[in-house]
Amino acid sequence: MKYKVPILLIYLRLVTGLLVLILAVVFPSYRMAMSILIGIGLVSDIFDGIIARRLNISSQKLRRLDSLADQIFWILIAIACYLLSPIFFSDNINFIILLVLSELMIYAISYLKFRKEVATHAIASKIWTLVLAATLIELIYTSNSHLLFQICFYLGIVTRLEIIAILLLLKKWTADVPSVYHAILIRNNLPIKRNKLFNG
Repeated sequence: MKYKVPILLIYLRLVTGLLVLILAVVFPSYRMAMSILIGIGLVSDIFDGIIARRLNISSQKLRRLDSLADQIFWILIAIACYLLSPIFFSDNINFIILLVLSELMIYAISYLKFRKEVATHAIASKIWTLVLAATLIELIYTSNSHLLFQICFYLGIVTRLEIIAILLLLKKWTADVPSVYHAILIRNNLPIKRNKLFNG
């Protein structure tokens, strides 16, 4: 059963994302429920990797599945937010397009270079994920976001650029690379120290 727990948490994230989208379409006034579901999805994202590493069952396949689930989850949440707050998206379309393009560039580089999706799980990107979640929850509650969205945008761009740099530095596909510094060490065949709790 212990081997199934991380996988169940990954699929839980997909379910919560889908439920948020359904609520946005059918019951748009249930905004607290949507926020709680986002929180549950975020918690599952944090603990699936921690549990897998604690049980020593973290694998390349599991990390790739985790990354795919992350992308689907946030896409579902973003669509839900758009349905609830179309004016915000219209007013900030240029910023949003830049974020989306930077994310697409990451996947394009990873697929072209390694024929696999990205799964670096860099520490700075984990921080950005928390900021992103807070921004989307604010957007769900108020249909708008100002300062938090600006922080989210610039931090998002910086962390996307870091991931691109990591991918360009790596000679072979590697999961759980904490930072550019660690990517340089890996490139030079030097050992790196990972945090058992956060990145293996």
